[in-house]
Amino acid sequence: MFAIFVTGTAGSGKSLLTSALTTWYSGKGAHAISANLDPGTVNLPYEPDVDIREMIDLQTIMTSYQLGPNGAQIFAADMLATRITELQDQVDSLNPDYVIFDTPGQVELFAYRESGPFVVQNLRCDGKAVLFLFDSTVVSTSINFVAIAMLAASIQLRLPVPNIAVLSKRDMVGERWKQILKWASDPVELENAVAKEASATHYLLTSRILRGLVKTGIAYQPIPVSAVTLEGMGELSATLTRILKGGEEVED
Repeated sequence: MFAIFVTGTAGSGKSLLTSALTTWYSGKGAHAISANLDPGTVNLPYEPDVDIREMIDLQTIMTSYQLGPNGAQIFAADMLATRITELQDQVDSLNPDYVIFDTPGQVELFAYRESGPFVVQNLRCDGKAVLFLFDSTVVSTSINFVAIAMLAASIQLRLPVPNIAVLSKRDMVGERWKQILKWASDPVELENAVAKEASATHYLLTSRILRGLVKTGIAYQPIPVSAVTLEGMGELSATLTRILKGGEEVED
């Protein structure tokens, strides 16, 4: 079994990509399941095979501990680690080739609390990967691209398994995604774009962050994907295959 954790900022398309990846792998003959790890979500574009909402009830937490919605979300996020045995048992009972984990909408609840990293590191499987979504509607400006790249580096630090950058929603920005990929592949072009876009103060800060990322060897070449048109899904699944299985395909 291989585990794929889909992460990213709120609204970046995590649930849609979870649905698309599950369908994609199933269409290739693999047994893929989806798992929702967000106890506070209301509507999902798929029917999860494993659902944390069946183990952690947000309304019960609010009532029992007299918490508001935000406090209950934090409490529920911290409870995730206590449900890892139940989560593991439910996943194992379905005997999947792949399990796609849809993480909470607020990435900080999963990555920066202790439960998220605990689950990623302690879930038993043959291989793991984290997808971090660069929302193309957000990173269409150079300053935002640098800011999200810094966040991606932070997520990589918190979730120390192979991380793959994904440029989500490529169908929503026309041809703009091509310019985003140019920035990703050429730090000089990206810094020049920042110089044109930013004030002097913002340029100084953004350029230093960018140069710091480059010096550390962190360079993000996000795979442009649309969960709606399925463009880029072949490249994404090939990258996952290379990382998770050393290039060996299980499915026919």
